[in-house]
Amino acid sequence: MNSPEYILAGTAPSLAGLAFALLATGHGEDSAEAKWLNGWRAQLPGGDPAAAGDLWRQWAAAPPAADRRLHALGSHLQLGVTELLAVALAAATELDLLAGRALAWLQTPTGGARPTAGLVASLAQTLDGGDIALHLAQLASGTARSTGLLQPEADNRPLPETGFRVPQALVLALAGIRSHWPGLPMERAGENEPPLPPSLHEAARHYAQALSAGSAMEPAALAIRCGHPKEARAIAQIVAQALGCDAAFLDSDPTPGLGPWLWLNKRMPAFCAELAPGEKRVIPALPGYGGPVLIAAGPDGAFEWQGAPVTNWRVPVPAAAERIALWHAATGDAQLSQELGTTFRHASGRIHDLAAAGRFQSALAGEPMPDAGAIAAAARCGAAVDLGALAELLPETIDEAAVVLPPQLKVDLNNLVRRCSGRDTLAETLGPATRARHRPGVRALFHGPSGTGKSLAVGWLATRLGQPLYRIDLASVTSKYIGETEKNLAQLFARAEHAEVILMFDEADSLFGKRTEVKDANDRYANQQTNYLLQRIETFEGIVVLTSNSRSRFDSAFTRRLDAIIEFPMPAPEERRALWLAHLGTHHSLEVAQINRIAATCDLAGGHIRNATLAAASLSPGGINYAALRSAIEGEYRKLGRQMPAGL
Repeated sequence: MNSPEYILAGTAPSLAGLAFALLATGHGEDSAEAKWLNGWRAQLPGGDPAAAGDLWRQWAAAPPAADRRLHALGSHLQLGVTELLAVALAAATELDLLAGRALAWLQTPTGGARPTAGLVASLAQTLDGGDIALHLAQLASGTARSTGLLQPEADNRPLPETGFRVPQALVLALAGIRSHWPGLPMERAGENEPPLPPSLHEAARHYAQALSAGSAMEPAALAIRCGHPKEARAIAQIVAQALGCDAAFLDSDPTPGLGPWLWLNKRMPAFCAELAPGEKRVIPALPGYGGPVLIAAGPDGAFEWQGAPVTNWRVPVPAAAERIALWHAATGDAQLSQELGTTFRHASGRIHDLAAAGRFQSALAGEPMPDAGAIAAAARCGAAVDLGALAELLPETIDEAAVVLPPQLKVDLNNLVRRCSGRDTLAETLGPATRARHRPGVRALFHGPSGTGKSLAVGWLATRLGQPLYRIDLASVTSKYIGETEKNLAQLFARAEHAEVILMFDEADSLFGKRTEVKDANDRYANQQTNYLLQRIETFEGIVVLTSNSRSRFDSAFTRRLDAIIEFPMPAPEERRALWLAHLGTHHSLEVAQINRIAATCDLAGGHIRNATLAAASLSPGGINYAALRSAIEGEYRKLGRQMPAGL
């Protein structure tokens, strides 16, 4: 590490070696630093400093192997001799202990272990002539400084006494050693990313070819729009690899020096961002990089790069055949893959995550590979779905026996199930007018009095479809700050769209209510929120169910955007009897005549029947009897502010 051979290579000395050879002349002291410097003097033919200029020109024409990366970076950034010398010396001090000690010894008492501007400027003048003030100016405001390749030490010294450093990651990159830039992910780009179908690989190659057409002066930028962050990163990595690079994912603004580091390591920057509707972000410049830029983004917002809008690629959900292949690669089960691929519109990232969660469920059950039950259990538990604090998972399984509804209502719900199951291919055989603007989303409104089973029916729908159900937390979504509600909803829709989940907006009229006449700013922003919801729910490609006590509270423009409007009426006596039997079970002492009397006289909805049953069970732990149930029914009527029926 302390010998000249560590830096010198080939027939010409390295640039740092040439600088140390010049600095060695005239030192006859017996210190370790002087001896180390004098070891470089042999690099000058005959020890004559006048030969240094020829050696510099030889280096500029054909650098030694150890300096080829520095030489290439210098050509890329068009660095002058002063900047190249400063970088070479600063890098040498990071790799060789005696190099720093020698510089500190030479620059005593004003300097330190890193090269000062005055020292570098005097060396540059020796090698290439010119005014020393111009050499100092190049260090103060040249390309190496503006790109972060050279960084001044933090002090207020005069320029000639200011020391310069090169970031350690750049030092290692210049030496050909793999390095990590602070703030970037430690793992190699592409690791742990989901596999992608052939159609996305092909599209990624086409976009890569378009990006490569950009010049160094005007490099292109591409925003990869996807609802699944892992999938967006995986696609960015494929685009980068098609251009002979690896992607470097940035979650924050770049730090000085990142541009040259990216160029040296053949890494393509990929900014990761999720924006709200109407939000705009300017992608920061990367001085010293000069290549194309990627953005792994959500579906909303806008990006600007070098004063112009960014080209967008909205990643589609894979076709059924590709989904089947992805499931087969993840599970190894052809029959299961066929079922999952045709039934669910999962994106690539979701398939990858859900298969991993299914394997975990299988391991819990002691099974070697996941089956349909394990995948369904993983999905119903909300595995690999991140909706943040904006929605609450409702994992309960609702079977047929728990849903007691009138015959026509059952028909309507079964029709909705068929619509949801076939939504992916519904328009394929229809006319061009239908296919033109068809989206596979399904939107339904369940309306009716409180307690008539609207939320229970949504849970039954999710159980039948094998999808997780999320209830939207309106308190988390809505905000008093202008634009924040739309931002929260955009994030929610984007994440849910590619996760294949069912969203339930309970008491939805508070969000989807009628637009009002604009009398003040509050009315304008309320209408703006409603307008956004009307537009976004129409383009939403998932399943969303809204529940409300009254259909009349919704804006008239919203009705057209709904695929199903299902009314939940108060139950008739026959449905009430079935509800009482479904809630009471077998652990009771009521006679058939008593149950019939209660069903005929008590005009309660299913939710109230549930409350009365639980209250009666607490009053008679040994089994519900008629007296306890009658008392519980009386309490339920008091809660409603109504009189007990005369028949009881």
